[in-house]
Amino acid sequence: MKRLLAKIFPERHPFRLLYHKIMGVIAAVINGFPGNKMIVIGVTGTKGKSTTVNFITNILNCAGYKVGMTSTINFQIGNQRWVNATKKSTQSPFVLQKMLKEMLKAGCKYAVLEVTSHAIDQSRIFGINFDVAVVTNIAPEHIEYHGNFNNYIATKAELFKKVSRGRKKFGIPKILVANADDQYFSYFDQFVADRKITYGLKSATVYAENVQKHPEGSHYIMHVPNNSLPIELKIPGMFNVYNSLAATAVCMSLQVPLSIIKQGLDESSSIAGRFEHVRCGQKYSVIVDYAHTPESLEGLLKLYRGLTLGKLFAVFGATGGGRDKSKRPKMGEIANECADYVILTDDDPYEEDEWEIIEQIAKGVPRQEGKNFWKIPDREEAIRLALTLAHDGDCVVVAGKGSEEVIKLRGKTIPWNDKKVITRLLEREIEVKIDGGVWEKRENVCKDS
Repeated sequence: MKRLLAKIFPERHPFRLLYHKIMGVIAAVINGFPGNKMIVIGVTGTKGKSTTVNFITNILNCAGYKVGMTSTINFQIGNQRWVNATKKSTQSPFVLQKMLKEMLKAGCKYAVLEVTSHAIDQSRIFGINFDVAVVTNIAPEHIEYHGNFNNYIATKAELFKKVSRGRKKFGIPKILVANADDQYFSYFDQFVADRKITYGLKSATVYAENVQKHPEGSHYIMHVPNNSLPIELKIPGMFNVYNSLAATAVCMSLQVPLSIIKQGLDESSSIAGRFEHVRCGQKYSVIVDYAHTPESLEGLLKLYRGLTLGKLFAVFGATGGGRDKSKRPKMGEIANECADYVILTDDDPYEEDEWEIIEQIAKGVPRQEGKNFWKIPDREEAIRLALTLAHDGDCVVVAGKGSEEVIKLRGKTIPWNDKKVITRLLEREIEVKIDGGVWEKRENVCKDS
């Protein structure tokens, strides 16, 4: 039925949205509306959703609560956490409602859910009574699906509306958390709730000052009403300072002690596929990140441009499937501006021609191919080239896939993980000629051979 509708009607046709709504209703009814029996926290926005979800979950875990979590990166139910290999940030209503039911069965008090605009528009979160809504930031994304930016931002705001108008659970307040520094803050600030908390670097309920950035993370002073304390964040980037502030605002509103919030943030190690360092003894840095939009790629490359003494390599592609084709040359422009070496490759082409995607990105890279610029659809070969060219003090940034476990190519699902591939390439054995003309196998971990 779903495939038949997809062939006949465009994605946002009323018939298809009605179909999604019916599926959402059925899924909620079958599973008994499990979201009514937990405190449900929804995190939306353009960037930083997965990291914020993980921060909130880690803090609540430190507070001694059983927590369920769904994000682009990973899932958690109680004491079990595993990788999200589905390539979906928010699952289908049947999968999501079933997971909520399993969280409830496992004794979880909290469910922390990453909520995308597609999930809201397609009723995947129907029947989930959210108690807390968080917006990280807003920038143009998925415009081809939503039609225009106004539709996109209005869809994001539906999560705030659900909390604002939702039925209150006994003793549990309705809470809205927004980024006071975001240019669209006022749009989200219009909604009412029992508690409204802001975060940022300027005038906000929770704010940071004296931010000191370094390759492994950030140090800053976090201010909350009537108190302040130092935070050591093990994930780099100003955007992750914002994500940690968002998580703090949420947990503070849920009466989690400040000392526990600090512990949860301080103990949050690098999140798989987000600014993740791959260390195999090499004398240059290798970073894996999920950045797949112009804004996130720019933030990633500018961060490591400032932290890299040597040359900066950018290895990335763009997602196929007709998703926001206009962003492709913009990503090329950003890489051309920030990186010394640019290598364009596959991301998830889906049914699109991989060479066509690469050529569209390349429109933003006014360089001669072969001179610090290459187009290599085979992602492993693209990464191999970057690792071969890198020297002491350089930094290789591999963007777009993060911790994903597959590549979607022409109807096939190919097992793939950037970190595993990079580790294998760095630890591979190579033959080198030594004195006397004898060939010897050595591990290539430090690029000394």
